[in-house]
Amino acid sequence: MEVCVVPNEIVKHHSELNTIPFRFFSPVEMNLFFSIVSRMRDKGTQTVRFSFVQLKELSNYKATSNKNFLNDLRKTYSKLLRLSFGKTSKSGLRFEAFVMFTDFDINGDADMPYVDIKLHEKALPLLNELDSWVRYSLQQFNELQSGYSKTMFRLLKQFRTTGYVYFQKEDLHELLCIPSSYNQGTIDQRVFSPIRKELTPLFRGLTIKKKYEKGRGKPVVGYQFTFKAERKNADDFSKGEREDLRQKLFNIEHNSSLSLEEKNLAKDKLMNLKLGTHDLDLKKQQEKERSTLEDEQLQADVLSELRNSFN
Repeated sequence: MEVCVVPNEIVKHHSELNTIPFRFFSPVEMNLFFSIVSRMRDKGTQTVRFSFVQLKELSNYKATSNKNFLNDLRKTYSKLLRLSFGKTSKSGLRFEAFVMFTDFDINGDADMPYVDIKLHEKALPLLNELDSWVRYSLQQFNELQSGYSKTMFRLLKQFRTTGYVYFQKEDLHELLCIPSSYNQGTIDQRVFSPIRKELTPLFRGLTIKKKYEKGRGKPVVGYQFTFKAERKNADDFSKGEREDLRQKLFNIEHNSSLSLEEKNLAKDKLMNLKLGTHDLDLKKQQEKERSTLEDEQLQADVLSELRNSFN
């Protein structure tokens, strides 16, 4: 049995895992699942033990109660049981479905509460000896607040060295688990708005463009995502809190597809400020500049009147 430790974490899994819609998963449950995945890679079918303390730290879990934590672990595994994990052959003519974890033993009664997890034998290709993979920072993933942003983050990281991907509307809606009741306006507001705010700091030059069908009504048929491609040897490690923040703010400020209002909202989101804070600061600065200009103009007018009176 291997005991989990918590270093600077990189998540790496088979790209097949990105084809599975994580329907009904909350952001907290996504954090727990992909934190577990990050430490199950290349462990074969051996049982891996996560202490509650370690898994909380790994998944950026905020609540402190072990009872709440245990309940969240149970809900995560219950939802995993509803998913159809599988592996498709290269020919596309064979598909196997299975439960990803065969053992999920949560022990909250132990002096140091833990959960023991074992990978299903048929799930080995998803996390072991990968022939095709997706790689990203667990910290960046966990810090995203929207479930839509978390899924889109994983999907874009699959194309990190090309900086381009196009999705048919139906495919992306399924992967993001967008309710069928949403119209395009609601999708823009509830899905793509948080994606832009949260992913712009992480993907330099991120743009999202809708593709429309020709003809009457011009309905949306797909979505195109572009961003500055990463080097193949680029790592996903933190460069330190100040440098990470500087880089994220730079990406926001230099994104030409965002309006000034969108940039300010993205900065508010990034810095955990009340939405509208940067806009308010901008208005105060503009009012101060206007007031300064008015004072300068008033002084110029007074001086001009004095000169005229002497003349």
